[in-house]
This record gives sequence, C-alpha cells and structure tokens, in this order.
Amino acid sequence: MLYIYQRENWPDFTWDNDKLVNLLSDARNLQGRLIGKMEFLGFEWRDEALLETLTLDVLKSAETEGELLNPVQVRSSIAQRLGMEFGGTTMSDRNVDGMVEMMIDATKNCFKPLTTERLFDWHAGLFPTGRSGIIKITVGEWRKDTLGQMQVVSGAAGREKIHFQAPDASLIEVEMSRFLKWFNEENQTDLVIKAAIAHLWFVTIHPFQDGNGRIARALTDMLLARSDRSTQRFYSMSAQIRIERKEYYEILEKTQKGDLDITEWIKWFLNCLINALKATENVLARVLLKADFWNRHAKTIINERQKKVLNKLLDGFEGKLTSMRWAKTAKCSKDTAIRDINDLINKDILQKDSAGGRSTNYVLKI
Repeated sequence: MLYIYQRENWPDFTWDNDKLVNLLSDARNLQGRLIGKMEFLGFEWRDEALLETLTLDVLKSAETEGELLNPVQVRSSIAQRLGMEFGGTTMSDRNVDGMVEMMIDATKNCFKPLTTERLFDWHAGLFPTGRSGIIKITVGEWRKDTLGQMQVVSGAAGREKIHFQAPDASLIEVEMSRFLKWFNEENQTDLVIKAAIAHLWFVTIHPFQDGNGRIARALTDMLLARSDRSTQRFYSMSAQIRIERKEYYEILEKTQKGDLDITEWIKWFLNCLINALKATENVLARVLLKADFWNRHAKTIINERQKKVLNKLLDGFEGKLTSMRWAKTAKCSKDTAIRDINDLINKDILQKDSAGGRSTNYVLKI
C-alpha cells in the first residue's frame, strides 16, 4: 500500500470543482452573512464575540489531541494579549499561553508570510518544558525520528493498528520548503479550498514530533482569516472538528491512503466549515443577549460588584447563585451580598428562582 506522499506526482493534488461548487458557495455565503452581522455590533461587543470564539478555538483544538486546558486561564490569557479589560488577571500556565499566542498570531497576523522560524516559535510555545506530558521531545525544530519512523498508531501493545506512517525525517526540510512556498504564494485557488489543502498537506508531512494537529488547525484558521479578509475570528473550525472528531480521523486516514484526488477530503472540510459557521449562532446569541441587557440598563445605577456578578451570569454562571456564592464571587461580606441582591430585585433585574431548595437562589429577569 502506498501513502499519498509516495504517489508519483505528489503533491500535485486534484479535485472535482463541479462536486464542490455548491458547498463552497454555501460556505462563502455564510461567511459573508456572519461578517455583515458583526459589523452592526459595537467595538466592545465585537471584542466580546472575538474573546468567546478564540477561547472556544483554543480549548477545542487542544481537546481534540486529548489535552484539557483550564477555560478561565485560556480566556484570561487571550484577553490580556488582546488588551481586553474584562478578561480578568488569572495566572495561566506556560503551555496555555503558548497555545493562545500561536492562535492569535495565526489570525491577527494572517497576512504575514509563514516561515520556518514562525512555525518553530509556535512549536516551542506549545511545549515550553521541552516535553509532551512526561516524554522529552524535539522542540522548535523538525522531528528527528531517532526512535524509528513516525507513525500514528492505536490499540493495545501487541495489537497496534497503524493508521498512518509519516514521511522519513530526512525528507522534511525539502517537503516543508515546498509547502511554505505554496502556502505563501498567491494563486487562483479559492482561499477556503486552500485552507482544506493546507490542513491535509501539513498533517501528512507531520514535520514535528508532536503538536502537528494543533498547528494544522492554526494554519487552517490563518487561511480562513485571509478568506474573510478579517483578522478577527467569529467562528471556530477547531470546535467543529472536535465535534466531528471520529469522522475527521476517518476521512483523513482514507485520504492519506488514497490517490491525489482529494475531492472527498475537501467536501468533508467544506461541510465541517458550514457546520462551524452555523454553530457560531449560539456564541453570537449570548453576546447579543449581553449587549441587549446592558443597553436596557445603561442608565440604571449598578455598582462594580453587581456588574461583576451580572456579567458572570450573562456569560453562563455554573450552578446556583446564592447569597454565599455572590459574596465569594464579588469578594464581599454576606450582608453586602444580600444588600446587592435585594437592590437588583427592586430594580427588576434579579428574581428569586421558583425552583426553590434549601437555600434561596437568584436568576436574571431577562
């Protein structure tokens, strides 16, 4: 069996435009409608939507590789790097910061050339300790294959299934030189199609010992940002890939074991993109709800403690809001918390939760 990179004309990919034109049109239409919606939001709420999307993007890209990052750390790290006041000052781990910096650089600087040095910087940021878990890896340079050829394997020891075997390490420099030249040059290929090709091409070369999937998704976002003509991201391809993870790995393996006609891969990619664009409605709904709430209460006198807790409620407060949890969140006494709560009840902003229970709970009166 030959892998795709072992085919005679690699990497001269082909695809059937007739089978893709409707999907590409749908994706482009949804992209345009989303950008149009965002233009009607003020800067503050656009930043809020951007923060929501980037947080989701970072969390789900890492989660696809089995790494669970702290959502509060991720949100705070993004907010600090984008100069957003509402992100908080939570200290974040170095690997969280590295992931965040890569995703922001890929999109905020999407029109800058992709270089070997830039990729090495991203990789070093993903693995600041020089280890993947407890395993020491080659960081900030191409993989060496000192322990044998790179393989994607599943199954128990002795019953392993090889899903993919990457090109030999000795070929990486030449392969990546060709990839970077193609990535940076302008051609007639639609940028959304180019994003699909870049993702497949990069993970097939598999140039790093670890982190290839996360970097491939950053490159995907980079080209999608170019296709949107916007350095701000309002939809998350990584989050949708996480949802469709099983199908993603299946079509990836099938394509890497096939020929150079990658129509089916691009078709899957476009469907995934369309689903990602549709899913962003949920993120926007929360942001628009928050914007509407504060617009309605623009002239209402609300103190800083109350604003802090109300924003947490609007962001999706986990669990029940009691006077004790209010005090803990706002860093105040229980008596102060009760006064804050009663004040908001009188202003028709909060109400007692009809569900009841041992303690009195409060919910927003939307």
